Amino acid sequence: MLEPRTRGQIRAQRIVATWLLVGLAAYVLLPWYYPQNLTLLRSLPGIFGGADTASGVLQAAVHHKPWLWVGLFGLAMAALGWSLPAGRIQGWLLVGGAGVGLAGLLVSGFAIGAKGWSYESLAATFGDLPSGQFGIGLGGALVLLCLLMLLGAGIARLGFFRGDIFVAGAVVLCSGLLLLFVALPVGKSLIGAFLDDAGAFSIAALAERLGQDRVWGLSCVVGGVRCGVAWNTLFLALITGAGTTMLGTLIALLAERGNKRLARPLNILALLPIITPPFVVGLGLILLFGRAGLVNQALEWAFGITPSRWFYGFFGIWLAQLFAFTPIAFMIMRGVVQGISPSMEEAAQTLRASRWQTFVTVTLPLMKPGLANAFLVGFIESMADFGNPVVVGGQFSVLSTDIFFAIVGAQYDQGRAASLALILTGFALTVFFIQQRVLGRTSYTTLTGKGDAGIAMPLPDRVRQLCHGVALPWLAFTLVVYVFAFIGGFVQTWGRDYTPTLRHFTTAFDLQWGSYGLVWAGTAWNSLFTTLKLSAIAAPICAAIGLLISWLLARTQFVGQRIFEFGALLAFAIPGTVLGVSYILAFNVPPFELTGTALIIVLCFVFRNLPVGVRAGTASFKQLDKSLDEASTMLRAGTATTLRRVVLPLLKPAVVAALVYSFVRSMTTVSAVVFLVTAENELATTYIIGRVGNGDYGVALAYCTVLIVLMSVVTALIQFAVGERKLGRRATQGH
Repeated sequence: MLEPRTRGQIRAQRIVATWLLVGLAAYVLLPWYYPQNLTLLRSLPGIFGGADTASGVLQAAVHHKPWLWVGLFGLAMAALGWSLPAGRIQGWLLVGGAGVGLAGLLVSGFAIGAKGWSYESLAATFGDLPSGQFGIGLGGALVLLCLLMLLGAGIARLGFFRGDIFVAGAVVLCSGLLLLFVALPVGKSLIGAFLDDAGAFSIAALAERLGQDRVWGLSCVVGGVRCGVAWNTLFLALITGAGTTMLGTLIALLAERGNKRLARPLNILALLPIITPPFVVGLGLILLFGRAGLVNQALEWAFGITPSRWFYGFFGIWLAQLFAFTPIAFMIMRGVVQGISPSMEEAAQTLRASRWQTFVTVTLPLMKPGLANAFLVGFIESMADFGNPVVVGGQFSVLSTDIFFAIVGAQYDQGRAASLALILTGFALTVFFIQQRVLGRTSYTTLTGKGDAGIAMPLPDRVRQLCHGVALPWLAFTLVVYVFAFIGGFVQTWGRDYTPTLRHFTTAFDLQWGSYGLVWAGTAWNSLFTTLKLSAIAAPICAAIGLLISWLLARTQFVGQRIFEFGALLAFAIPGTVLGVSYILAFNVPPFELTGTALIIVLCFVFRNLPVGVRAGTASFKQLDKSLDEASTMLRAGTATTLRRVVLPLLKPAVVAALVYSFVRSMTTVSAVVFLVTAENELATTYIIGRVGNGDYGVALAYCTVLIVLMSVVTALIQFAVGERKLGRRATQGH
């Protein structure tokens, strides 16, 4: 029998060989560049033909692109390292080969565009090129991926990450993805803050933009009309984060520790806002509290109070954000509450502690990571929110709306938009470090893999009364808002003709029999199918990357870990409109030419929604005892096997949260993709916005109703497919 070390070395050599073979095959058998107006299948026969579809080897040898040889040289250098015995020499050759290949391909990709050199200084220095290049395709992308994984293998061979190729490869891969799809586009967008109107670097221009009274003014404190948008945004985010965390925690406690008969309806009602396009909540609230809303009409009828626009402004935004972001906090906190071991509560009660004392001294402290993560996500979501401030904000300005109007307004000012986005990033960074300071290095482990008594402690009377007094009325209020919002899809014309009808549904989703069978005659089918397809692709990718990053953050220590974690959260600190514009600026030119494709929408979905998966996974990992990992390793299981067979089954709530959130947010997102959609890739939300813009509210609300039903079904299917985690001998008990 082979020794464990020998077996591990053989496994590592096979992994390196696999990546080498994939990289060489991509160089020879796949189109190097993205084929214009061609699908992959239609372009494959031309890999040995024209310049548009040729493979990387032929591009370098025949079509005058010698700079592509550097990637092949890097693979050859890595192959030489693979042929040597495991050790530092092999590690240096793998790192050197992968580094040379990556650096050469990326530098040449950014320096050479479709018409030759991308910068005039390079053309003046090296002369004109015989040919340019377009954005890389499947062949180039696979080669870059293989070089990244070979770089990780080399780093592990040099003794980093305890020599674990899987961990090193995961860190390198996730770092590369965050750099490419988060840091690069955001950096391209934010760099405009340091440029003056002529495009030159200028600190003075930045200082002038940031020093405006509209940004930092405090006139509202001394009797003025309004404060600066930075203070407005910060205060709104703080109270929204606190409010969503409190409501999400109370609903989670009620669902998991309250009456079990209420668990299912609570889960449905709590998740209702998240599976709805954001402007639907705003519309429902306007129907209730707007100038012509039912509340104002009732006040005028009962007390003679003249209807006003009191709802529009700070209060309206805050209420709408509570509706929108409480479900996120609930999903995070539900997994945390489920993960608290009853044995620890029973130990406190054995020492004669009351249920209230046990809750305050044991249960609540163990929820600390989840509370911090829920607050952080709510805070950042509030700062980055665009839809709610636009719909119900009135004259109350926040940073996200000011950024939007700076970009798409009559006076285009990218520098001002970038400067305001810098403030958002600074706020997010500050709260992130405060959170890390509060949590510190305290252990919150509750799941050890050992059996427990199986029955969680009932809620103390005061906590149960608080849950009933706050959570239940809030959920009832949620139901009322949605009833009023969606009733408009079943009447002829809201405000004029309330005759019941299904006309709006047939307009959007009509089905007819034609000469060739079933015809999808409704105007909304194309956008629905496109949205479903892209969201279904993005959701598992987002969940997988998010949980992998959270596992790396919770189980490994490496240089730059804090920066790595902040990079994973950065997408939430940037308003969706800015992120969409950033993707256009970054991926509209070689080497990554993705604008106008469905892929750029999928990537935007993935990295926009990534932070929630990361935070939910991090909170769950902090509860999971490391001894489970160690026991699996002692039984000679590899890191990947341990993660798949031991860790993931205990993280099913986090998996469900990541999958559900990514899918439904992809289905309902607006601001991040409004600049990325095309006529070919129209999404559900852009279709609805178009209908609202034309005044066709009935069809828009009918579409929203269909989306809610559809996403409810998908959410239930995801939960059924993933299942519930089994902890010890825990039983279901009603109280």
